[in-house]
Amino acid sequence: MFSENAKKSGCIEVICGSMFSGKTEELIRRLKRAQFAKQKIATFKPTVDKRYSDLDVVSHDSHSISCTPIKNPSRMLQIDSDVQVVGIDEAQFFDESLVEVAQALADRGIRVIVAGLDTDYLGKPFGPIPGLMAIAEDVQKVHAICVKCGNLANHSHRLSDSRKLVVLGETDIYEPLCRDCYNKAIAEEK
Repeated sequence: MFSENAKKSGCIEVICGSMFSGKTEELIRRLKRAQFAKQKIATFKPTVDKRYSDLDVVSHDSHSISCTPIKNPSRMLQIDSDVQVVGIDEAQFFDESLVEVAQALADRGIRVIVAGLDTDYLGKPFGPIPGLMAIAEDVQKVHAICVKCGNLANHSHRLSDSRKLVVLGETDIYEPLCRDCYNKAIAEEK
């Protein structure tokens, strides 16, 4: 049995995977469960993500939860003292300082739930996600379904010719592929 004087224990949870794997949907599910348990939450996303809404985190299947769009992860450190859970969507678009911010929040006794792409369109580790995975108490890798063969997909294949690292888009620009289909697609593009 817990005493009323028990210390809050913070933690970091990472939900990662390719495009269309359900990362945001899982983040929203966990945040809504925390709200149901009467825990105070604060949710953030990078200002660059305006695909569905400026002021909500929205999954591909249209589930949503309100959020605060921010440019700099240090803004998260200014949350109210009674916040128990912090949700962060599209974390790959933040800089590496997100790792220190998440650590500081967890050290305050806050549950930090982070969702983001673990690899970019080239299949390389993306932004602060690898660092967050290293310090997290829990990492859940979710998978999409390969649109070519039906196997589990873990790559976000870009369909456009852009070579910019950050290109926001949906099924018009990205498709989820398994390792084999991704490697074939990359070979065909060369």
